[in-house]
Amino acid sequence: MQTIRKLTEMADQFPYRIQGDDLQMIEIRLAPGQEIIGEAGAMMYIDEDITFEVKVGQTGDNRSGFFGTLVNAGTRMLAGEGIFVTHFTNSGRKEQVVAFASEAPGKIVPIQMSDHGGELIAQKDAFLCASNDVTVTIAFQRSLGRGFFGGEGFILQKLRGEGQAFLSAGGMIVERELQGETIRVDSGAIVAFESHINYDIERAGSLKSMMFGGEGLFLATLSGHGKVWIQSLPISRLAGIISSHLPTNQ
Repeated sequence: MQTIRKLTEMADQFPYRIQGDDLQMIEIRLAPGQEIIGEAGAMMYIDEDITFEVKVGQTGDNRSGFFGTLVNAGTRMLAGEGIFVTHFTNSGRKEQVVAFASEAPGKIVPIQMSDHGGELIAQKDAFLCASNDVTVTIAFQRSLGRGFFGGEGFILQKLRGEGQAFLSAGGMIVERELQGETIRVDSGAIVAFESHINYDIERAGSLKSMMFGGEGLFLATLSGHGKVWIQSLPISRLAGIISSHLPTNQ
């Protein structure tokens, strides 16, 4: 029998409950008139008075106008994400539930943005859902050449806002509080980090290590002061494992 772990919290915007161990889902209760944004395709179910609208390039408030919408949609395409984001609104007179699920085995990470300076840098496929004041844009790295060799970590997302955000991560989650030190991480294993942390890409040791070490050619380096979230099973690694065990045509 599956063990159900219930984490009920009261965020500034809405109460929520995360259920499950390794295949998690989240239920969010919206008060009348409240709205939440979610990654397209992540919704599991909604109560009868929840209305939803798919918008192009809309992540967070929509005050940027038509041109800003087009730019936002374009950056999401560059990041490998869909150009559509779904807005869910409680149009009823009592609390209503909307539920989301991650696309891979792992954890859902709840983050109160105001606790982290109102800005986070996240893996390009980490965003699951957020309160409507949170905006999600692209975050190119400073070194374009190194970034291309850095694999999954080249294009990251920037989350801005003061509300609640929920990220999707594979496997188990390790939270590190950097106190001026530097850690080296497989770029795909990064879930998110506070925006004032220094991020870069460096060569993974000697030529022999790079070719035969199995860790890729480059590693991401994170240094400074602040919080980092790391996942043990990036979805790209999981996909590679599954692909290697699929039968091939003779």
